[in-house]
Amino acid sequence: MLNNIKSGLKKRKVKIFLLFLTGSGLAWFISNLSETYEGTTSFYLNYVNAPDSLLLEKAFTTQVDVRLRAVGFQFLLAGLRKKTVQIDLSQIRARGSQFHIPPGTYQKQIERQLSRSMTLISMDQDTLFLTFHKLRNKTIPVKVQLTLGLAQNHILDGTLELGPDSIILHGPEYEIQGIDLIKTEPLVFENLMEDFSRNVTLQIPPELVRTELSSREVVLSGKVVRFSEKLVTVPIQVVHLPEDVKIRTFPDKVEVLCKAKVDVLRAVEGKDFQVIADYNDIQSDTLKTLSLQLLKKPKGIYSADLMERKIEYILRRE
Repeated sequence: MLNNIKSGLKKRKVKIFLLFLTGSGLAWFISNLSETYEGTTSFYLNYVNAPDSLLLEKAFTTQVDVRLRAVGFQFLLAGLRKKTVQIDLSQIRARGSQFHIPPGTYQKQIERQLSRSMTLISMDQDTLFLTFHKLRNKTIPVKVQLTLGLAQNHILDGTLELGPDSIILHGPEYEIQGIDLIKTEPLVFENLMEDFSRNVTLQIPPELVRTELSSREVVLSGKVVRFSEKLVTVPIQVVHLPEDVKIRTFPDKVEVLCKAKVDVLRAVEGKDFQVIADYNDIQSDTLKTLSLQLLKKPKGIYSADLMERKIEYILRRE
């Protein structure tokens, strides 16, 4: 039993000794990390703020070696995780078709991004060379892919409204030069009875990888109204008739089938239309029919169809 006690005391002394040794070693390590040192590390370069007229294609330098004065803790962190610094491309300079940033310019940018306890002693003094694609704007129309199914006795009042009806592409020439229009995603309406307004996504061409669009969707809207029908009798006029020629048509009147709102149809009369036959269309005496044309119809009429397209005639010369 006495031997067991002695063995336990020895183990306890070893543990205490190791504890003090570890503590003193840690204190020494922390003390040294608190000292100021000079050392070398690397910074990754992240290029930002390119001019609106240029698109960065390639940066020939992606990191830079620097010599710093800093406390040990900062060097330890720099070693574990390299710092990324921003390089402002608004300060690029052009030399012919090439672009560059002088060392003095980007060194100042790096210094402004260091903490107060960190000093930049020296760095690679290489000029940063870059290549860009010039950007341009191109306005293209939007083409709607629409299947419009209206309910019975309903019709579109006016035209479809599209906003915007065109978009602006902002990108490199090689991407946008072959793009002349942009389509919407297919949109289908069935048995439509009321006004509508829908946001429709655009189909972005796959070649537009680095191109920005002024909009990626459009708003399509339209007015739908219930209509009625009415037959209106309209006299036929023969135009370009020589003074020495008389003509008689069979019939001398034609019916026009009109579609419109009920209140519009109530006010519609035959005098609001103009239906003509052109004497100049007579090519020979053997042709005894003339084609009719509807030249005029009143406002508010959605459609007007002639119930007869051709008429017979008799000529008499005086």
